[in-house]
Amino acid sequence: MLVSCLIFIVSLAVLLFASDWFVDSAEKIGLSLGISPFIIGVTIVAFGTSLPELATSIVSVQNGMSEVVVGNVVGSNITNILLVLGFTAVAAREIRMDFNVMDIDMPLLFGSAFMLYFAVSDLHFSNFEAVLFFGGIVAFIINSVSGDKNNDLDRPKSNYMDYLKLIIGATLVYFGAEYTIYGVEGISTEIGINPDIIAITIIALGTSLPELVVSVNAARKGKTGLAVGNVLGSNMFNTFGVMSIPGLMGNLVIPEEFLSFSIPFMIAVTILFGMISLSKRITFWEGTMLIAFYVFFIGNLVQNSIN
Repeated sequence: MLVSCLIFIVSLAVLLFASDWFVDSAEKIGLSLGISPFIIGVTIVAFGTSLPELATSIVSVQNGMSEVVVGNVVGSNITNILLVLGFTAVAAREIRMDFNVMDIDMPLLFGSAFMLYFAVSDLHFSNFEAVLFFGGIVAFIINSVSGDKNNDLDRPKSNYMDYLKLIIGATLVYFGAEYTIYGVEGISTEIGINPDIIAITIIALGTSLPELVVSVNAARKGKTGLAVGNVLGSNMFNTFGVMSIPGLMGNLVIPEEFLSFSIPFMIAVTILFGMISLSKRITFWEGTMLIAFYVFFIGNLVQNSIN
């Protein structure tokens, strides 16, 4: 038990450290190419901070623990909105948006949440659905990049070290994910908790730490576009990318209990995200409310697992 916990903690730390390397280098490379901060947030940074979710999901399928995938996706999406966005609003006192997320990005986020529910409602995620979801993330990236009009920015210069860090970071992310799943398997065996419960709580929280760090730092520096874009983009990548790529590699097990609470709760908090974004600002107290909802979510899962 102690060895499994140690492996889990160390490998998760490597996973987060490596993803931070990846994000930093990817952001610098993106800025050097003249991409605006909001687009970097919903594409490059969002994909980078979602790498831990993708890596752990791929490894879980390879290790015969595919029920981890949907738990990872749903748990991370809930954590991103409630904990990451909530904590960012509390830390920055207020998040102001100088862009209209309700135009395209938020409706796409709503659509992705509903698509996930209907795709797994039969407790099966088919190859057709995996291909459809993969097409969704490709379309999202193309739409985001093609709509970017801010190419006249001060461009920092990237060098070979940035590309090297990008490659090393991606490699360490994979191995960190492999041993994270190995640790989860050991812990779940020892204490008798289903891997999907660990995925939607501990793994989801751990793999969402990059989003939390990136968003809080961005908001404190006044880069609210990157902070909100990171949450939006990460959830899109989680739903479409993290479901589709492992889904193309093997059959995904969908725990039945997810349909009764976790996925409907994810849809509800996604709609809540859209509602508080209508005023183009997220206040300190709205951030506090989001955190309270996250505490409720975790408490409900823990209570049900004990019962």
